This record gives sequence, C-alpha cells and structure tokens, in this order.
Amino acid sequence: MNNNFKEILDKYKSLIGLIVLCVVITIVSPAFMTLSNITNIFTQVSTNAIIAIGMTFVILTGGIDLSVGSTVAISGALAASILKSTNNIPLAILVAAITGIVIGLINGILISKGKLQAFIVTLATMTIFRGATLVFTNGTPISKLSETFVKIGNGKIGFIPIPVIITIVILIISIYLLTQTRFGRYLYALGGNEDSAKLSGINTNKIKTLVYVISGFASSIAGIIITSRIGSASPNAGTSFELDAIAAVVIGGTSLSGGEGKITGTIIGALIIGVLNNGLNLMNVSPFYQSIVKGLVILIAVLLDKKSRKKA
Repeated sequence: MNNNFKEILDKYKSLIGLIVLCVVITIVSPAFMTLSNITNIFTQVSTNAIIAIGMTFVILTGGIDLSVGSTVAISGALAASILKSTNNIPLAILVAAITGIVIGLINGILISKGKLQAFIVTLATMTIFRGATLVFTNGTPISKLSETFVKIGNGKIGFIPIPVIITIVILIISIYLLTQTRFGRYLYALGGNEDSAKLSGINTNKIKTLVYVISGFASSIAGIIITSRIGSASPNAGTSFELDAIAAVVIGGTSLSGGEGKITGTIIGALIIGVLNNGLNLMNVSPFYQSIVKGLVILIAVLLDKKSRKKA
C-alpha cells in the first residue's frame, strides 16, 4: 500500500503540486478563487501553454528551441502589418503561421542536416529574428488594429475565452499526434536513443525537422493571439517566452534528455507558472522577488525529476 501511494505521488506530482499551490494561494488571498480571476489565469496561461506544447515536441527529441520568443514577435509584427495595409484577417493569420513554419524549418534543417547543436542554432535564429523584427517595425509598435481581429484574443464563445479554446484544440491535436500516430512513436524512439532509432529504419532527420516546424507554428499562433489581445504588435513581444515555455515543460515532467514526457504534464506545468504569477501579484509581491521564486520552483522541479529518475 505504501509503495502504491509513492507511485501515485510520483506519477501525479505536478498535478498535486498545482492543487497544493492553489489551496495555499486561496488561503492567503481569497480573491484568487473567483470566476473572473480563474478565467483571467486561463487566458494568461494560454499563450505560454501553446508555445510550451510546441517546445515539448522538441525537448522529447532531446533538443531545445530558444527562438520561440522571436518567432512570436516577428509573426505578430507581420500579421499586424498586413492587417494595417489590407484589413484581411485570414491573410494576416496565414502569413504569420507560414512565418513560424519557415523559421521552424530553418532550425530543423540546420540541426538535422547540418548536424549543428540545437542550442547554438536556435540561439542564433533567436537573435536574427529579434533583430529582423526591430528592423521591420523600426522599433515601434504597430497599433490600431481592427476590432474584429482584436476579438480573437479578447472575445469569448459562450463563457470560454477564445485563446483557451484555441489552446484546447492544439492540445487535443498534439496528444493525438504523440499517442496515436507513427510519428509520435518515432519521436519517443528518437528521444530515447537516436542510434537505435536510426538502426530501426526511422528517418531521424525528418522527425527532427518536423518537431521544430511544429514549435515554430505553435509560436506563430501564440504571436497572433498576443498581438490580438493587446491590439498591437510590439517589437519586444515574446521576450523571455522561451524560458517560461521550457520551465512549463520541465515542471510538467518531460525529461530534458528526451524520450520521456507528456503534453498533459506540460499543460499542468504552464498552469503552475500562471497560478504562481497570479498569486504573487495578488499578494503584491515585487516582480524582482517573483523572478527568484519562479527560478526556485524550476530548480526544485528539475531536482525532484532527477531524483525520481534515479530511483526508477
């Protein structure tokens, strides 16, 4: 019975951590558990969750994508620019999505075909596309976007915010890809042992490229939502988003060495970060201290994860 309890505790540690965090914050600040605040948390979390879902695909292969924040910025800037000149929302969304896919494709090809380290490649593209966004926008926001477009990030269908609905759709598709398709099986095999995956006849270069394309696409969708929510495209949008996304994936139990993890864990990780940020704001904790707390939470999550893997 004791061993079973330990297994359950280990398996659902992220979810248990989220519940405990919610209970503690509710005790300290009763305003936390109100419908408006919970809705606000889910809306705030949605963009990080979408980026983190894409990041999960990458990390499951043992890779990393530091360019997601820059992809958010340039996708949003291009979407806003097209909206200003044509007022064509479908075209703006399409161009933003293609931009994310192309950035992901560049990363994927350089890593898989060029045999370069993912950290170095995505660090370089992060810098390049952040610079490209600043050049494209002249360092100034593109604002006064159409009200119809702004509704994407601020509207609701029934009582559910549209960004949350988009996140749920992406979540369902991602779970299906990882659990019900050959691509998902190959991805886990690649993350577990790349040499064995190659010997099994898996096209590892193709899988590696595809995960970065997925990450780029997810980041572009997040870029569209953020641009819509604030009603303008800022050249500094997405700054440090890669850190929050990686944190969500790690806190959710995905191994940084690849081959082990779940999308549902990533969503819980994103919720933990969102709830933590919201709770600290409600308690009027200084943003400087918030960064320290967030860093400690990530560190504890990694240490616990390493400990549980050693036991396994």
